[in-house]
Amino acid sequence: MALKAMIIAYVLIIAKSGTEKSVVSELKHYKEIVDAEILYGEYDILAKIKVKEIADLNEFLLSKVRRVDGVEKTSTLISAA
Repeated sequence: MALKAMIIAYVLIIAKSGTEKSVVSELKHYKEIVDAEILYGEYDILAKIKVKEIADLNEFLLSKVRRVDGVEKTSTLISAA
């Protein structure tokens, strides 16, 4: 029996100005977040997420990431490998 692969996704986040550090700090409390870092450019934060299934990713993004104070917009990229 083959093991089911985990879903890896990268979430690009636009945060309210001045909240970047607090958003990253909050995100790092979640076990699904592998890493989160502040960026320069169009997006403010890059978060790497690891979950079991797409449904878990959807639930995590909607109920956790998008509710973090300071998060204004997200764009999710799901890894093909």
